[in-house]
Order: sequence, then structure tokens, then C-alpha cells
Amino acid sequence: MSQIIAALTGDIVKSRKASPEVLEQAFTILRRSAADFGQQRDLDLRFTRNRGDGWQVILTRHDECFDAILYLVASLRAGQTGLDTRIAAAIAPVDSLGTRDLADASGHAFFIAGDTLDRMARAEQIKIANLGDAQTALVDLTANIAARWTATQAQAVAMALLDPAKTHDDIASALGITRQAVQNRLAGAGYGAFDKARAAMRNLTPDPKP
Repeated sequence: MSQIIAALTGDIVKSRKASPEVLEQAFTILRRSAADFGQQRDLDLRFTRNRGDGWQVILTRHDECFDAILYLVASLRAGQTGLDTRIAAAIAPVDSLGTRDLADASGHAFFIAGDTLDRMARAEQIKIANLGDAQTALVDLTANIAARWTATQAQAVAMALLDPAKTHDDIASALGITRQAVQNRLAGAGYGAFDKARAAMRNLTPDPKP
């Protein structure tokens, strides 16, 4: 029986201009971030690198899809590699989640996510397939905000997304900065605005196509 999941497919922007060392650093950040996100939520995202600068993860709880996308984008920006990632997602059935990783996984979700990434405009960073107009607008607006994050803003955002139970004081203590500095970084990142979008996106409707 098919399982409904969220499949995320991404690639590194302008990877050909990066040195092998910097590209590897970017993938290390993404792989570690996927593991951290999964551990926090008791999920196995099964991070898999493919096509040189491409990668995939899955979320068996698809209501975490939007948070995972934002967390991965923020984590890579916070890593200060100078590289960003594009991400396309699809919520749909899968036939198999693969064996050792996602290299041999199969199903509708993987096909749609890959096709969506291939069709993304060069300037687009985040796309979730088969959404209604209102949800698509939320994704586009949030992506526009995320594109403007500084490394320090992204770091604060990533910490807030990873564990929503953490207070500003907790984040300040972990970063060695003041609570006011954390609030300033999150405010500058537009966190309050897209936090409401995150809540709305938790009710994403799975693609009904077989």
C-alpha cells in the first residue's frame, strides 16, 4: 500500500563556481541539519546526495514539510559557505523509500519533486508542488523573506525552527549573545511574519494523484 510522504529535492545554487572543498562543506551542513531536524522530531530524513550538486530527503510526517525546508535553507545560510540551495517539495504517495538510502526509492512524490525542481525559474528558491493559490503565495512570500537573511539572522532562525520550545533566552545562551540581540535578529529576519505562514502550511493537502 502506498504511503503519503513529503519528498524534498534540492540542488546547490551556482555550485560550478564553488571549489570542491566549499561544495563539500555545504553538503556537510545540509546532511547534519537534516539529521538534527529528524532527531528533534523522531524522524529519519534519509539525506541522500545525487547528481553531483543534488540531494533528497523525505518526511513521513508531511506536516513538517515547510519547517524542514526553512530549516535547511537557514542552516546553509548560517554556515557562511557563500552557497544557497533551491528546494522543491511534493506531498504524494511513494512505492518504496529505498534500501540503504533514497537512491533506489520510487514513487509519485519523488517524480513530482524532481520535475518541480527542474521547472523552477532561476530566481526561485522554494517551491511546493500542487498547492492552491493562497498557499503558493505564502511560500513565495516566505522565500522572498528568506532570500534576504544574513548569516546571523539565519542562525537565530534555524535555532528557533529546530526546537520551537526554546525561548529567546535559551537561544541567547547558546549563541553567547543577549536576549535583545536574538530578538533583533529574528525581527530582522521577519520571523514573526513567516511564523504565521508556518502554522497555515501545516495543513498542506496531499496530492491525490496515484
